[in-house]
Amino acid sequence: MAQVFTVAQQKGGAGKSTLAAHLAVAWLRSRKSVALVDIDPQGSLTRWFEVRGSTLGEEAAKLTFADVTGWRTQRTVEDLAKSHDVVVIDSPPHAETEAKIAIRAADLVVVPSQPSPLDVWATMPTLELAEKEKTPVTIVLNRVPPRASLTARMVTKLGDYKVSVAKSPVGNRVAFADSMASGLTALETRPSSTAAVEIRALAKELAGKV
Repeated sequence: MAQVFTVAQQKGGAGKSTLAAHLAVAWLRSRKSVALVDIDPQGSLTRWFEVRGSTLGEEAAKLTFADVTGWRTQRTVEDLAKSHDVVVIDSPPHAETEAKIAIRAADLVVVPSQPSPLDVWATMPTLELAEKEKTPVTIVLNRVPPRASLTARMVTKLGDYKVSVAKSPVGNRVAFADSMASGLTALETRPSSTAAVEIRALAKELAGKV
C-alpha cells in the first residue's frame, strides 16, 4: 500500500497546490510510482497537469493524475494506493467536508503555513480537523522570505501544539511559480537550484515520517 499524503490548509494562498505538485514530482524522480489527486474545485492542479501534458507529451503519463470531488475521493485514493508507492492529495480550502475526507484518507497531513502570526493562527481549523480524524500532522513553513526574523519564533509557537514542524522549510522563490507555468516543477526546470534542493530535502523528511 502507498504512503498517502494530504496537503491541506483551510486558508487560501498558502502555496498548497504548488507544494503538492513539487512533492509529487520529487517522489516521482526518486523512482517511486506516484499518483497526484486534485479534489480542489478550483482545479489549479488539473490545469497544471493539462499544461504538463502539452510540455512533456507522453512523458507526463509517468505521473498518475486524478481529478475527483466529494464522496468519490476516498474510493479513488484507496484504488490508487493499491497500485502506487505514493499518493498526494491536494485538498480544497474553505470546504470542510472534502477536506475531512482527504484528511481521513491520509497517513500524514502536510499543512503549509507562511511564517507569520496570522498564517499560523489560520492553520487551527485544519489542525482541528486532523485531530478529530486522528491523523498525524506536519506543518511546513512555506514561502519563507530571506532572513525572516519571525521564522524561529513561529517554529517555537507551533511547538505548543501537538503537531510536528518540518525541519526543511521552503523559501519564497521565483523558480516555483516559473516552473508551474510550464506544467513543470523547479526540480525539472532548475534541478540544481536552491528551490529544488529544498523540495528534495522536504520530500525525504516527510517520507520518513510515514
